[in-house]
Amino acid sequence: MDVTLITTIAVGLILLLMALGTPVFAALALSGAFGIVMVENLDFLLNRMKSLPFSTTASYTLTVIPLFILMGAFAHHAQVGKRLFDVARKWVGHLPGGLAMASILTSAGFAATSGSSVATAATVGAVAIPEMKKAGYDPRLSAGSVAAGGVLGVLIPPSVLLIFYAALTEVSAGKMLIAGFVPGILTTLVFMAGVAIIGRRGMNREARSPRSPWGERIRSTGQAWQVLVLFLLVLGGIYLGLITPTEAGAVGAFAALLMLVFSRVARATLGTRLLDSFRSTATTTVMILFTMIGAGIFSYFLTLVQIPQAISEAIVQSGISPTLIVAVLLLVYIPLGMFLDAFSMMVITLPIVFPTVAGLGFDPIWFGILCVKMCEIGLMTPPVGLNCFVIAGIDRSTSLTDIFRGAQWFVIMELFTVAILFAFPVITTWLPDTMMGR
Repeated sequence: MDVTLITTIAVGLILLLMALGTPVFAALALSGAFGIVMVENLDFLLNRMKSLPFSTTASYTLTVIPLFILMGAFAHHAQVGKRLFDVARKWVGHLPGGLAMASILTSAGFAATSGSSVATAATVGAVAIPEMKKAGYDPRLSAGSVAAGGVLGVLIPPSVLLIFYAALTEVSAGKMLIAGFVPGILTTLVFMAGVAIIGRRGMNREARSPRSPWGERIRSTGQAWQVLVLFLLVLGGIYLGLITPTEAGAVGAFAALLMLVFSRVARATLGTRLLDSFRSTATTTVMILFTMIGAGIFSYFLTLVQIPQAISEAIVQSGISPTLIVAVLLLVYIPLGMFLDAFSMMVITLPIVFPTVAGLGFDPIWFGILCVKMCEIGLMTPPVGLNCFVIAGIDRSTSLTDIFRGAQWFVIMELFTVAILFAFPVITTWLPDTMMGR
């Protein structure tokens, strides 16, 4: 059978299986297995399956993923998010849209302790949304700001998605983590500027918190010491070359564990909080690894039929502007994000997209940050915007439609930020270029 026809059928099979409700990892694995059998035979597939799942996931770099997730879980149960919101509210709560700004700042701070977007949205949402409702905010702004703030969890290091990209493309995990810092701060500032504009409209205009005295603001900042400690241990250690990303994950998780153990709020329920932390870490890690295995099988099929190489060569030799090619490749992530989670998008697209970008001579670190940014947008777009569903579970009085509407303001802000990072690559690359170690 013709290779092009086999590939078309395999891709169609993925879409069919997902439409029938099959988990993404299973759809990828079954489609890849079908393609391999059609190109080779069943014995060849069975021989490859003896080692393929192990070789796909047995990467030292990937061991940092459960460590970063565990660090975030410990920080969540130590109520780091609540303390951060109290600090942010005192500083900006009196401004137009101030509590929504505070939720963005809280998300940025908590993102420095957690590598998960969903964990960030859930932690901040549970604290910030009731306060915004009490103050009379438009439900769309309150829900949308927290859903958008959650995406900072996969950009501001430590980020599981940045590590995932590094593992798939074999670029430096340390440089990827450090590269996410400045774009993360830029995204936070753009979100806050957007909220300031929205906060002057409608019912948000009068929804403000009392202005806190300067002395109270400065004193309250000390409550954020846990974030500062974790940030310095993890990012500082990586940047200075003192520890590897995996070692940083272990150090950060241990520090967060100590914060939980010695936290007054956790003493009565420490066992339950520890069990919840380990359970959520195991569940998320298994999901990520199974997605990698399924994608690994499908990627192996694509490699067998030389599809990534053929597409990359055709694009490179097409004569089209390289910048335009990269822009189009990034835009593909928008429709994909409507139906797939970030991990699935990466494992499906990067085997084809990354060789093309590398062949055109673009910086893989710069492209990785842009790729993560586009995946962020998928977390806020219907029908499978995961962060919006998380907020719907927290704020049951606001319809899912209104949550998606509120998030769309931030999608526009995200696209604006992506345009800035696309036009000025140095924003992304200058900090990792100054690293003292890898």
